[in-house]
Amino acid sequence: MNLSTTYLGLPLRSPLVVGACGPLTEDLSHLRQMEAAGAGAIVLHSLFEEQLQKDRFELEHYLTQGTESYAEALTYFPHPPLFHVSAEAYLNHIQQAKAAVEIPIIASLNGDSPGGWTDYARQIEAAGADALELNIYSVPTDLNQTAAELEEAYLAIVRSVIAAVNIPVAVKLSPYFTNLANFASRLSQAGVNGLVLFNRFYQPDIDIDALEAYPHLLLSTPQDLRLPLRWIAVLYGTLPVDFAATGGIHHSQDAIKLLMVGANVTMMVSALLRHGIDHLRTVEQGMKEWLQAHEYESIQQLQGSMSQINCPNPSAFERAQYIKSIQTYQGNRVHVPSAYFG
Repeated sequence: MNLSTTYLGLPLRSPLVVGACGPLTEDLSHLRQMEAAGAGAIVLHSLFEEQLQKDRFELEHYLTQGTESYAEALTYFPHPPLFHVSAEAYLNHIQQAKAAVEIPIIASLNGDSPGGWTDYARQIEAAGADALELNIYSVPTDLNQTAAELEEAYLAIVRSVIAAVNIPVAVKLSPYFTNLANFASRLSQAGVNGLVLFNRFYQPDIDIDALEAYPHLLLSTPQDLRLPLRWIAVLYGTLPVDFAATGGIHHSQDAIKLLMVGANVTMMVSALLRHGIDHLRTVEQGMKEWLQAHEYESIQQLQGSMSQINCPNPSAFERAQYIKSIQTYQGNRVHVPSAYFG
């Protein structure tokens, strides 16, 4: 059974890709285990824009600290604090990851403003990354910023990075755009090689006793795949880019569904955190069994077969399906006549 695919121009032995996640990808032994379990590629944990800013600020601080001191203080030397991930450590990790495994290593930059992305994108390429994923993570709260202005800011980031590197570039998006299809098209025109759908916004919770907001990470469930499934189905065949689905891929049937609507790869994180890295083997075996039972010889035969342009009922991915879903719901307790909706 041929599970090979391509993503961002990279040949992969499998569409099962490990998504960006610190607990999974910071340890080189984990990367080797992922490769052995069948991963087609690995997206490293993100280097955050805030970390780049902190590194630059602290470099300036330690270069200037003590300049007002007496010349006799020759033994003075500042000791910077330790950080979880510095830019230098991240670049070293890319080099070590490339030496540790043979499957493609995709780096990740996370931020929402131009900043130093271009310089670090070049350094990431020089460190040996096979591709770069731009995770443009932003929660707009400026009442005076328009949607058009926000999109132009994102496009400026993308264009600057693409102009700076020769490796493939993918953009990881949120679903919260006024017209996602239009923005995806503009990203394609800007030169991106792939779109990763979708970024998950981790919402804070409230501690009602401590009276404070706090982070509360919830892992995805298979139900979360419906959003990327719908949009990949809609966009497949309309744009000359590759698609990576992320969010809700836990089982073999989840991966198969997303390949059917046009995904090149399916990225897994939550399932591996829940079940361990070797869960990749289970998912791969399930895919092989399904493909064999349905007389498919390769992933290429499957990909895009249920996208909107190939689906027997294209309206299933649009408004008509919304109305049908409401009207056909059968509750256990309450029967609402369809006339109620008209």
